[in-house]
Amino acid sequence: MSENLADYKFKTPIPIRFSDIDAYGHANNAIYLTYFETARSNYWRQIAQWDWNECGIILGRAEVNYLKPITLHDQIACYVRTTRIGNSSFDVMHVLVKQTENGEEICTTGKTVCVSYDYGANKSVRIPANERARMIAYDEPRMILNTN
Repeated sequence: MSENLADYKFKTPIPIRFSDIDAYGHANNAIYLTYFETARSNYWRQIAQWDWNECGIILGRAEVNYLKPITLHDQIACYVRTTRIGNSSFDVMHVLVKQTENGEEICTTGKTVCVSYDYGANKSVRIPANERARMIAYDEPRMILNTN
């Protein structure tokens, strides 16, 4: 998967904790989903301004492509953007980068399928109109496959 970082507007720093590191000195493979979750949560709070009292979100699927290891002292950040919006689900792409003396180096890419969810009724629901509109406006309509 080749990623063009110019397609991403949202970027958030990700802290690396000592407990994230495995015996080989790399971030453990399982922690990458937590890094993605941190980035998505910041995106939803800042960009989509998701109203969690109206509607929740659950993860339907996650894909991770490990390209280069991340170590304890790396400075990392995650780029996030919405790439598809359906009736009740939407796709979010993630690109983890580390800062090098030559700029940013892509370490990991991933995609999550997120589902708009009513936790009280235990079922998926339509993506709220305001949140949908904010994600589309921010990530540019030409960049999002809108399957609504």
